[in-house]
Amino acid sequence: MNLRTALLGATAAVAFAPMAIADGHEGERGRDGQLNIIYWQAPSTLNPYLSGGTKEVESASLVLESLGRFSNTGELLPWLAAEIPTVENGGVAEDLTSITWTLQEGVLWSDGTPLTAADAVFTWQYCTAEGGGCAQASYFDGVKSVEAVDDLTILITFDAPKPFPYTALVGSESPIIQAAQFAGCLGAAAPTCVDANFGPIGTGPFVVDDFKANDVIQFSANENFRIEGQPAFSNVLFKGGGDAASAARAVLETGEFDYAWNLQIDPTVLSDMESAGLGTVVTAFGTSVERLHLNQTNPDPALGDLRATADGGPHPFLTNRIIGQAMSMAIDRSLLVEIGYGAGGQPTCNVLPAPAIYASTANDACLTPDMEGAKALLDEAGIVDSDGDGIREFDGIPLVVSYQTSTNAVRQDAQALIKQWWGELGIQADLRNIDASVFFGGDPASPDTFQKFFADVEMYTNNFAGVDPEAYMANWTCKEWPSPESQWQGSNMQRFCDPAYDTLATKLASTAGIDARAAVVKQMNDMLMQSYSIIPLVHRGGVSAHANTLGGIKISDWDSELWNIASWYRSGE
Repeated sequence: MNLRTALLGATAAVAFAPMAIADGHEGERGRDGQLNIIYWQAPSTLNPYLSGGTKEVESASLVLESLGRFSNTGELLPWLAAEIPTVENGGVAEDLTSITWTLQEGVLWSDGTPLTAADAVFTWQYCTAEGGGCAQASYFDGVKSVEAVDDLTILITFDAPKPFPYTALVGSESPIIQAAQFAGCLGAAAPTCVDANFGPIGTGPFVVDDFKANDVIQFSANENFRIEGQPAFSNVLFKGGGDAASAARAVLETGEFDYAWNLQIDPTVLSDMESAGLGTVVTAFGTSVERLHLNQTNPDPALGDLRATADGGPHPFLTNRIIGQAMSMAIDRSLLVEIGYGAGGQPTCNVLPAPAIYASTANDACLTPDMEGAKALLDEAGIVDSDGDGIREFDGIPLVVSYQTSTNAVRQDAQALIKQWWGELGIQADLRNIDASVFFGGDPASPDTFQKFFADVEMYTNNFAGVDPEAYMANWTCKEWPSPESQWQGSNMQRFCDPAYDTLATKLASTAGIDARAAVVKQMNDMLMQSYSIIPLVHRGGVSAHANTLGGIKISDWDSELWNIASWYRSGE
């Protein structure tokens, strides 16, 4: 297979298309007044490089943009770029060691200054600066350099052939930030630049008027936005806080808001709300997986500053794969779907359930709960209840776990069931739920973030933008551990580390052809699953709701859910 064919194979799941706009609705910018959005998990920053939380990435996507974006169907669309580079059009080198992007002419930052290739170079420098703790560093893996050939031309050079070169500065998690605004924010200074982090200057359809962390954001239309007549809305009120049920009610029953995100509530309750006739529930399946992370480090508070770090040592029993396997076997995933997700969920045994070509079948045994098998597994390993208190011990240590997640009715229902199952198994779970704005926040001073993981087990959902999982699977390389040195940023939440996995990540970065890439990805997924440092539960669809008067919505789970908000409009129906 030659390199040209390899690139085509690697991008077989991606179609290239021009930027989509709403059909049949035109007029002056700002013509439709205010748009009211509720994300019941309130954003803590508008800098996606300082938080891996979906709420931060998606709220920032109203302002910050990238070279290319992924549509609701997974199409890779040129965004700030004039076109998608390929081998055929000369944008990707024949040997796959570089990609050249050309910016659209005349794109302005919201402050009226021109977007240039120098801003792209700076963004790479910002995310890769030592001590900066960039939450999206995996998007720049394998990038040797980013150069400004001229004001509109960006040359990204890789340190080896890159069969899928559409990661750096592509998608909602890797946008371009303004060099002038963030110039003094490199490295350890990144989280101290509060004004920039709370009010980034962008090229997107809206500008930030006011940002209240963990509360409300007010946006207004960007008068320098490059597409005439967009956005249709003059203002956006972006409300955070509350819970999923109240957010759904605010759209579907009271009409107070136009759009509500992440409606993780009882599907029967959601259907009843929809019957009021004010709004519509929409679902998009992508790669989102509700999962359990089992801490591989010791979170004991007695360790002080060393808790949940490499220097604090391994977890006293969760690094034992037999214990993790038994915990997984005890869980009835189908029941979790039935009570919490309905048509918006599917049981899964993989952290990477889609696209289908990447989905492994090696772990499907987890689809059938096996409590008796789990008990036998622990018994055979000598992990038994020696003192008759109902709790098994490992090397004399009782199997008692602190189990945390965000505050959400569906998640608390899941916690209660899993606690019951683990209790039957002989493992005690002490439950804790944390306000979502704090849990998914990026505050390095907070002890309650999912990055710090000061607990034994934590549960949440994550996914990745786009259709190629290379950057996503790199999240579990050893260097991605959150730590004090990285401002507690990083994507390897459970602190999994296996040199063999890192070798596969390196191999994937240079593997050509979608079938060959899929084989490596499945190996990586299976290695993670069989480490039992992650226990997947539910392949989740993104469930949201919008007012029936809102048009132009094309919900996506491949990028920001708000990826085409510039095209939204008020239909008047």
